[in-house]
Amino acid sequence: MDNKDLIPPGLTFLADNITSKQNILGASTEEGAKWAKWLNLPKEAETIFFAGCGYQYATDLESLMSLIRKIDKSAISTEMTMNLAGFQKKLGVDATGIYRRLMNRGSDDAQSLKDAVNVLHSLGVEFGYLADDEPCCGGLLHYIGLHQEFNRNARQVHDGIKSKGIKRVISIVPSCTDTLRHLIPESIEGDGLEIKHFCEVVLENISSRELRFPRKVKVTYHDPCQLARFLGLIEEPRQILRAIDGIELIEPEETTGVCATCCGGGGGFEAVFPELSQMLAVNRVRELLETGADIIVTHCPGCIMQLKTGVKELKRNDVEVLDLVQILATAMGV
Repeated sequence: MDNKDLIPPGLTFLADNITSKQNILGASTEEGAKWAKWLNLPKEAETIFFAGCGYQYATDLESLMSLIRKIDKSAISTEMTMNLAGFQKKLGVDATGIYRRLMNRGSDDAQSLKDAVNVLHSLGVEFGYLADDEPCCGGLLHYIGLHQEFNRNARQVHDGIKSKGIKRVISIVPSCTDTLRHLIPESIEGDGLEIKHFCEVVLENISSRELRFPRKVKVTYHDPCQLARFLGLIEEPRQILRAIDGIELIEPEETTGVCATCCGGGGGFEAVFPELSQMLAVNRVRELLETGADIIVTHCPGCIMQLKTGVKELKRNDVEVLDLVQILATAMGV
């Protein structure tokens, strides 16, 4: 029996996209890189910015999840739909891509990535961006049990990056960062690359900057699972938030750091169990809103998507969900 026969169709669909198109949505890499078109980032550099699928296709992913949740509540099963999408893809018909384009007309995708670039430049960090040559880290392949496929992808990613003379990577998606820092070196039995998360680089360079938010706000922070549990980056985002004048950080008493409640996203869980995923998102938002915060801040594209869903379900139009990158860019005026 093929390993893929044991994997839910939603995850198989995402895995096939990684192996065939080098991103979880199966879109063109040119489409993923369009956010940086006018930023004049060099392709050749010893340090590169690794954007990752979660941020590059953020709006597309939100639209796709909206579709999956609508289907899950209908008479048509999500499993049947994903099987059909996979069959149409083999015929050369990208049904999900058509839906994404219809839903996203006029949207400004990947604003957090633009903010991240502006923040790093303002801090004097020099780096390049591989654009349409950026590979998918392939972490999802590992998490869903396709280890042979992951190992092949890991070798391609490592060799491709090293062949370009790259020595350091600034990665912003937590799962991509963990895959590049831990999973890929373990797979190929070697490394040679320095991998840092965006918030680590910011904290190293921010001490001399005066940070001011334009208004006084109460902020609570949600720890992304990969950032806190896998990478151990718990205090770094909080140190950044506390360094910003005008921001009061207030948190739940117990559910923080490694004990933070999951938002219900990650690892393709939301594509397989959309209703349960949404319930978990609502539960986490309720916990965070008990602090009385005006803004929920997190630092992961998947968490952003889930927490926005929770806020919407609770009809809390008075509360914002923002990425730490957006808070930083505002506080730095970039």
